[in-house]
Amino acid sequence: MTQPVKPKKPRGRARLIEGKCIACGARCQSACPVNCIDMNDAGEPIILSEKCIGCVKCVKVCPAEALEMFFTPEELKILEELARQQEAAGAGGAAEEVDEEEAALARMLAAYRGVWVFIEQTEGEPAKVSWELLGVGGELARSLGTELCAVVIGRDVEHLCRESFAYGATKAYLLDQEVFLHYRTEPYLEACCYLIGKYKPEIILMGATGMGRDLAGAVATRVKTGLTADCTGLDVDDKRNLKQTRPAFGGNIMATIMCDRFRPQMATVRPHVMKMPERIEGATGEIVREQCAINEADILTKVLEIIRDKKGDHVDLAGAEFIVSGGRGMMAPENFSILKELADELGGVVGASRSAVDAGWMPHERQVGQTGKTVRPKIYIACGISGAIQHLVGMQDSDVVIAINRDKDAPIFQVATYGIVGDLFQIVPAITQRIRELKNQGPVTGG
Repeated sequence: MTQPVKPKKPRGRARLIEGKCIACGARCQSACPVNCIDMNDAGEPIILSEKCIGCVKCVKVCPAEALEMFFTPEELKILEELARQQEAAGAGGAAEEVDEEEAALARMLAAYRGVWVFIEQTEGEPAKVSWELLGVGGELARSLGTELCAVVIGRDVEHLCRESFAYGATKAYLLDQEVFLHYRTEPYLEACCYLIGKYKPEIILMGATGMGRDLAGAVATRVKTGLTADCTGLDVDDKRNLKQTRPAFGGNIMATIMCDRFRPQMATVRPHVMKMPERIEGATGEIVREQCAINEADILTKVLEIIRDKKGDHVDLAGAEFIVSGGRGMMAPENFSILKELADELGGVVGASRSAVDAGWMPHERQVGQTGKTVRPKIYIACGISGAIQHLVGMQDSDVVIAINRDKDAPIFQVATYGIVGDLFQIVPAITQRIRELKNQGPVTGG
C-alpha cells in the first residue's frame, strides 16, 4: 500500500505593504541572497517576485515591518492542509518542548539581578563618566527593585568605593591587587568575568571611553552576551529588559535595542551624555573585597613606561561651560576667528560641526556630535549649523542653546532655547561687542 504524497510546503513571495516603508537605507536589499530587490528613488524596495525564493530574510530584517509574505489561494490551501496534518501528528508535544525551553530561559534570566557600573580609573583618578553612569544606573535599579553596585578594579583604589557610595551605589565590589595597577585588557577581563560568574548582574554599564570600549567588548565576547555601544538613553521594560537607545543608520534614526535572551545586558555611554547625579556626603555602603587568581607572569602585555601627551593647544571641549560652534554656514576657515572672539569674551571654547571638520576648517578634536564629542555646557551657541541629528545627539542636553541661522526652517531651531534668524557675520560680532560694553561698564552700584 503506497503512502499518500505529502504536499511540499510553499514558501510564498515577499511583497511591500503600502505606506509602511521608512526608507531605512536598503536593509532588505542587502539581506536578499538572490538579488531580487531593487530600490526606487524614494528608497522603497521593488521586489521582483519571479526571482524571490521566499527565504523571509528581507521580512525579518525590515525595522518597520513593511514587508510580508504573500501566498496564492492554492498555496494557502496547502498550508491549511499541512497544519491539519501536523496537529493530527501530535503538535502538542512540540508545544510542550517549546514551553520547557521558555521555562529554562526564564529560570536563567531570574538568576541575574543587580545593576553594575564599572568605575574607570587611571592611577586612582576616576573618570567622571563613572559617576554619571551611577546616576542613570540608580534610576534603572529603582525601576527594577534591585541594588546599584560599583565595580572597582585597580591598586590602592578603595577610596573609589567610598566615593561611589556618595553618588548612589549601595555596594562596591573591590579587586585591589598589584596586577591591576595599570589598565591592561587581559587582567581586567579576567577580573570582570570572575565577578560576573560569581554574582550574576543583570545590567553592566561602562563609559564609552578608550578603556571602556576596549573592556566592554572583550567582556561581552567572553560571557557571550550582547553589547550596545554609545547609548544616549537607557530604560527598562516590564520584563526587566534594558532598553538601549542609540543613533543608527548614520544618525538618521534613533534605534532602541534589547538583549532579551542573554545576561548580563551590557551598554556603554559616552561622557557628558547622562546627567551628573547629586553627590551625597557621608553616604555609606557595603564593600565586598575579592581576590582574583591572576599571575603577572601569565600576562603577555607589560607596561614599561607611561609617556604623557602634553599638548599646549589641547582644548577640553567636553568639559567647557561655554561653547561657540560653527558649521558649513561659516563659509571658510578664516571666518572662525569671529567665533573665537566671542568664545574668548565668554571664557569658552570654539567647537564645530562634522561638515566644518570634514572641510578641513577645524581639527577633529573640536567636533561636536555623534562621531565627535558629547557636550553639556551652560550655553551652546550654534552658528551656521543646520542641525542634523548627528550633531544634535552631541549637544542637545546643553542648558541653553542659542541658534543663529539664515534658514528659519533649519532643524537646529527645534532644539534651540533661543533662535536668531539672520546673517551670523553681522549678529556674532554685534553680540561680542555688546558683551565687551557690558564688561567695561563694570558692576552697577547703588546711589
